[in-house]
Amino acid sequence: MVTPSEYPTLASLEFIPYLTEEGKIAESWHKKIGVYAIFDQQKTLQLVNYSRDIEVSLKQHLVRKPFNCYWLKIQTIDRPIRTILEEIKQAWLMENGAIPLGNDEEEGAWNNPIDAKFTLTEEEQEAYQKQDDLGKIKLLKKVARRLEAEILKQLEQRGVTLDMRFNPKLKEQGLLDLK
Repeated sequence: MVTPSEYPTLASLEFIPYLTEEGKIAESWHKKIGVYAIFDQQKTLQLVNYSRDIEVSLKQHLVRKPFNCYWLKIQTIDRPIRTILEEIKQAWLMENGAIPLGNDEEEGAWNNPIDAKFTLTEEEQEAYQKQDDLGKIKLLKKVARRLEAEILKQLEQRGVTLDMRFNPKLKEQGLLDLK
């Protein structure tokens, strides 16, 4: 197990492709605990985070920011000790010299469900205001499904072949998140 004083620097870790040649996230991250750094196509740091299941977190980030997820650097640990995970995360952020957007002003876009309400057209906004509660739910589901189709198309363009299933209950609130 890695102790706080033994973790590797971000610079010392090798870049790993975000997706395998098959367009999937490597199975080796399934249920792995650790800290990860996500880089864009030019290998510019986008986000440093940690997770109890790196694979699940990487899928969520890929859905939310498909064109910002090209490279990874990962340090796994055996047990979910938050202090160690946070210490590694903070050390990597300090080493980078600047806080990446994913840990700053874009943090919500990287970590929270996608809010389809921001994509409502003017007509849909007007219709939403006139609806009863059930009508609002139906309209939000429709808008969420439209945004889901756009996201899946972007993922396909990106070469992703993962089976992505969004939580149907969240669509009723106009939110998209993987199930």
